[in-house]
Amino acid sequence: MAEKKTIFQEFSKGLLKENPVLRLVLGTCPTLATTTSLESAIGMGLSAAIVLVCSNIVISALRKVIPSKVRIPCYIVVIAGFVTIVQMLVKAYLPALNDMLGVYLPLIVVNCIILGRAEAFAGKNSVIRSAADGLGMGIGFTCALIIMGGVRELLGAGKLLGFQVLPESIPPMTIFVLAPGGFFVFGLVMACANRLAEKKGKPKAELHSCGSCPMAASCSLKDSGDKCENEKKEAAE
Repeated sequence: MAEKKTIFQEFSKGLLKENPVLRLVLGTCPTLATTTSLESAIGMGLSAAIVLVCSNIVISALRKVIPSKVRIPCYIVVIAGFVTIVQMLVKAYLPALNDMLGVYLPLIVVNCIILGRAEAFAGKNSVIRSAADGLGMGIGFTCALIIMGGVRELLGAGKLLGFQVLPESIPPMTIFVLAPGGFFVFGLVMACANRLAEKKGKPKAELHSCGSCPMAASCSLKDSGDKCENEKKEAAE
């Protein structure tokens, strides 16, 4: 069995090595939809990060109480509670940001990053480790959105946070604030992240049964050396 990761390693893995957006390719829909400007990217990233950390802590604390057969509905209820709190605060104190994010703010409830970390990590680990995992993944998600939002707003509107940055003589490339430009920037940033991760270490090894596992993308066992239940069954057969 592989040596257990330290708290710092649990935190740092989400920044680059297992970045939920750039390495695991999770949450693509809100990523593309909310990165048309730097402001909306920051708002979405921080909102999701807060929900991720809080839900990880609560789910980890209740992991021995929640029945296994109904764990997913229980996770969704916990996540929905924190999303409701965040949405109420944003609507009360940042109404412009609430209008900017629109339906994507309440849709954090079904964000596969948050639900994936609850199932793959928080439901199996201590509160401290789950908090570190949630914080690292949340910061990694936020950083990815900030990079994409900054690039798209700068090239698509010539501005950052509403302030004019590029000279007005340079015409903005409006395609970058549209869907095609979003996919282009997403692919470019993802390629840079993958290249940087490859320089820092070897690519993650994949278990034999990962390809057929619905939780493969967010599984924390893929590079730990431990076997999940699917792998154990495969070995027994």
